[in-house]
Amino acid sequence: MSAPTTNVERQAASHRAPIWGILAALVFGGLMGAAITFTAFVRGDDPSGAEVQIDGRTGAVEAME
Repeated sequence: MSAPTTNVERQAASHRAPIWGILAALVFGGLMGAAITFTAFVRGDDPSGAEVQIDGRTGAVEAME
């Protein structure tokens, strides 16, 4: 079988918008991933927002001071 007659320029023009949409989604996902990672590292050791803390050794619930 031979390939059908194709018009590469027309196909490139019709695929331009979906490709830009995919690239925009990748950039947005990367920015969101970076924001989540940054937030986790900045706030990771700050238990001040918690009202209770669970002891990892015993599982007992302790009130925060």
